[in-house]
Amino acid sequence: MSGSAKSLLFIAGLCLVCSLLLTAASSGLKPYQEKNVRIDRHRNVLLAAGLLAEGRSYREAEIEELYAARIQELRVDLEGRILAGDEGARPEGLPLYLIQEGGEIRGYIVPIDSRGLWGPIQAYLAIDRDGQTVKGFAVTRHAETPGLGGEIEKEWFRRNWVGKKIATREGAFVSVGIAKGRVEEQVPEPKRPHYVDGISGATMTGKFLTAGIRDSLSRYEPVSIRFRRNQIAEWEQKPPPARP
Repeated sequence: MSGSAKSLLFIAGLCLVCSLLLTAASSGLKPYQEKNVRIDRHRNVLLAAGLLAEGRSYREAEIEELYAARIQELRVDLEGRILAGDEGARPEGLPLYLIQEGGEIRGYIVPIDSRGLWGPIQAYLAIDRDGQTVKGFAVTRHAETPGLGGEIEKEWFRRNWVGKKIATREGAFVSVGIAKGRVEEQVPEPKRPHYVDGISGATMTGKFLTAGIRDSLSRYEPVSIRFRRNQIAEWEQKPPPARP
């Protein structure tokens, strides 16, 4: 066998061994990766619900214990009705997170899927039991520019959302959007409850996220209407089974 053939054979063998090692490593790490994804999701749901203290570091066990005690996962149909049992696995079902305390529902959290300037934006928006007051907001994924659109994940921006309204006093859905600057300077007073301060130099991020939030909330409007009308007593009396 020539030297060239031996070299090619050696390279092919080395590539095969490396491929096998990478495959084994990927398979072995998959459970840990899935766990990390789950913990991160739970952390952001709790953050949106206002159940985590800003600036404090939480252990994984603390996150999971608090999540199990205060959050209930379920799915609803397009009319806001809970899907139980096998129905909950339907692809058309919408994920919903109930905030609970002492056997009572304190609010709910909806996932936000939005376009961003450089990629998708995913977040959670928590709404109070009244079905119209925002309890909190947390971004889980984005590709926006650090220092500009990337500010959407910062604490100061999250604080903007608390107390804002997704509906009028009469109960009409209007969503909540991001102003092009400070709300007091850019938005007429009657509309200010439905806007948060924008980010300087990130107008397009605010525009895309405003549209994404409106689209996401509109899909959950039947759920919000149930809360506004206080038609959730049956959910508290017989909570649906949690979905994985």
